[in-house]
Formats: sequence, C-alpha cells, structure tokens
Amino acid sequence: MLRIDGLTRRFGENLAVNGVEFDVPRGTMTGFVGGNGAGKTTTMRMIMGVLQPTDGRVLWNGHEATVTDRRRFGYMPEERGLYPKQPVLDQLVYLGRLQGRSAADAKRDATDLLDRFGLGERLGDKLESLSLGNQQRVQIAAAVIGKPELLVLDEPFSGLDPVAVDSMVDLLREYTTRGVPVLFSSHQLDLVERLCDKLVVLSSGRVVARGTVDDLRRRGRVLHRLVVGGDAGWVRDLPGVHVVDVDGPTALLDINDPAATDAVLREAMARGTVRELAEVVPTLSDIYREVTV
Repeated sequence: MLRIDGLTRRFGENLAVNGVEFDVPRGTMTGFVGGNGAGKTTTMRMIMGVLQPTDGRVLWNGHEATVTDRRRFGYMPEERGLYPKQPVLDQLVYLGRLQGRSAADAKRDATDLLDRFGLGERLGDKLESLSLGNQQRVQIAAAVIGKPELLVLDEPFSGLDPVAVDSMVDLLREYTTRGVPVLFSSHQLDLVERLCDKLVVLSSGRVVARGTVDDLRRRGRVLHRLVVGGDAGWVRDLPGVHVVDVDGPTALLDINDPAATDAVLREAMARGTVRELAEVVPTLSDIYREVTV
C-alpha cells in the first residue's frame, strides 16, 4: 500500500504542497483531482522521488519508500518523456530493460501493448510521426512495461479518444485486479467518478476532501424530486419542507426529516398520481466546486 504522510514542499516562499495525507490501498484506483496549480503534479513527483519533500514521508508497504522500491513504480509524467526520433518499439524495449526485463520479454509485452492500442502497424515508426493521441498511448505503454507494483499516472487520459479511453480503463482494471494500487490525476470528473474507488481532492496544496465517490457526493445537500400527475404547487404549504423549485408537476424539495418525506408522499398520493419521489444526490462536479472555492 502507498501512504502519503504529511508531504510538504516549498519553492522559496511558495508553499506548493502543504501537509498532504492520503493512502492508496492495494487493488484500488484512486483519483487525484484539483485545479491547475493545486499541487497534484508536485505531489506525484515527490512520490516518485523526482522531487525531495520539504517535510513528510512517502511510505510503501509500511516503510519509507526507497530507490529500490521506486524502481518498481510505473510513472507517467505530466511532461511526456519519450524520445521523439526513436522507433516506438525500440524505446519501449529499452525502457523495459532499464527496469530489469529481458530484451525478449520486454519486446513481447511492448508488442502486445501496442497491438492493444491499435499501433501494431507502427512498431518501427518514430514517435514524432504519430499523432498526439497515439503518442499518449505509447507513453502509457512505457508506464507499464516494467510490470509495476504501483502506478502513478499524471493526466493519463488527456488527448485520448473514447475508444482509447476504454482500452486504457481495461488495462488499469487488469492491474487493480492483480492488487496493484493505481493513483491518477485527471480534470475529467465524469471519468473519475465512473472509475475510481476513492478520490482525493486538492486545493491550494491541501487535501480538502477524500473518500469514496458515494461518501463525497452524500456530504453535499441531498434534495428530493417529486413528480405528480397535476400541478405540484401545493407542496409550498407543507410543514418541514423547503421548496427549492416548482415547475408544473415537478418540485425540487429540501427535506431534512425522514418523517416529512413520508408526509409528502402521503399527501401526493391523496391528491392523485405520483410519478416519482427520488433523491437527487449532488454530482462529483457539484462537490468539487463546493470544496475548492
């Protein structure tokens, strides 16, 4: 398991990361979200040892992460780090060998990965000849070519079309199924909400929210939507109910007392047809805006 314990990083007078704490358990996918300048990339660089923390620790399986541990981490940096004038397959094999793979094993796995991403016909092409989306696919392959025990991915879905996103998601799920912790940052909150077991929200270098998607969504205001057969204006007269909006047969209600919810349902049924009475849980985007303002 990866555990981040009070990570802090200063650049002169600028406090870029301030006491960040969270963990990424085995076999889970954790989304790391926040606005530009929130400190996500700096935190990931400290996890990988690219930057030294001003304070705090990166723990791997209960001990402070070492250089040897980090050799088993797969990393996809924000600034893509491959060689533009080198053939795609050659450099993936090279990177695999740097991480202890044999040339034959690295070539086999690199070929399989590139086939999987629709690049099987481009093995000998120079990276710079590929589109930006295809270069992103190669960068993802580079992050996993060493059979990592942890994956740290900075904006892995940036520039990918929906088909490539699906292929990437399938690949990551294979790793989590094998028990590999995955931490990735993204600005695509709908994708994060769909994929992640846990979320960590960063703002101005601090963790402002963390937990499962459901936990975070339910920390916001949960409303109720009532849809009846006729006009729903009568809900304005019910005690214990705050009416957020009424539009013909549809009313959006803020109900804090479960007994009041039952009263709304009874009154609606007494007046005629009830088409819907359901919770309206905030979206992840709603929660993100709430905790980062």
